[in-house]
Amino acid sequence: MRARRLIPFAAVAASAALALAGCATPAADAGSGDVAWSYTSGDGETYTADHVPERIIAHAYAAKVLMSFGITPVGIYADGDLDSDVGLQGVDFDGIEVLGEEWGKIDVEKAAALQPDLIVGDWWPVEQAYSGLEDGVEESSKKLGELAPVVGAAQGDSIVDLIEGYAELAESLGADTAVIDAQRAEFDDAVAAFQEAVAAKPGLTALAISPYDDSYAIAVPEYAPELLDLRSWGLDIIVPSEPDPDFPYWQTLSFENADAYQADVLLFDDRNHPANEQTLADQPISSQIAAFAAGQTTTWPAYWLHTYPDYTAQLQALTAFVEGANPDLVVE
Repeated sequence: MRARRLIPFAAVAASAALALAGCATPAADAGSGDVAWSYTSGDGETYTADHVPERIIAHAYAAKVLMSFGITPVGIYADGDLDSDVGLQGVDFDGIEVLGEEWGKIDVEKAAALQPDLIVGDWWPVEQAYSGLEDGVEESSKKLGELAPVVGAAQGDSIVDLIEGYAELAESLGADTAVIDAQRAEFDDAVAAFQEAVAAKPGLTALAISPYDDSYAIAVPEYAPELLDLRSWGLDIIVPSEPDPDFPYWQTLSFENADAYQADVLLFDDRNHPANEQTLADQPISSQIAAFAAGQTTTWPAYWLHTYPDYTAQLQALTAFVEGANPDLVVE
């Protein structure tokens, strides 16, 4: 239900990773040697090498976007079971070494045997950490960062920026730019269609939620780049007024107060759907939530989008939903 909870990865470990890897360094340390590869990573550093990295280990989401651009890693690590992760559906990881399918647990010995020259994962600016190297993971797993330099696009205010960051990385690794351009063009068309559908429904409001066990969590768009994108394209997504102090990605309510925010449509966290929608249905208060009672519900892609094709498909589905939605369900 929750977004990733990350806190800083020690800077000394990042420095050790660069020193031990030897094949790529920040540009400031590159000296006068020939540079065959360069990439400005999400951490703000520009990494260079005298050869283009080929043996890549990547977090599963980063692997997915690189693979969509034609770059296949030799190994991956994931936060959970590959087959059940909604963000990894349809990805063929056959032939790629799986180094872990549980958050915080990476088989570094197996990773070392792959002789990687690059590790790839999302950079989380607030937490100052790359995916898989967060505080809280097993100490042995953190040693992954000592095998090779760690780079990746930054999470931030827009999934579009995240994908663009990975497109730049893929290009630096030799991806076919024509493939990237074609995906980008189809995505741009989907954005335009979504904007047109929303503009045709003035006043339409949405609430992004994740009912779970005995709680009713409302997403805070500031910490959900997918929702920030949708808002930037015209969809009025309600911002909860009291985010949880210890984890402001959400405002968590009891089900007794689940009708505190009313919207024309409900967007369910798709990582737990349809179970989370059934969780709400089982609560007596569900009949007092206008959008739920009217059946104006759908899902939102929560914290997993990394590729143009996935984002295109999600926007197309949301566009069709918006076109059929009643924007006057809730009258203020």
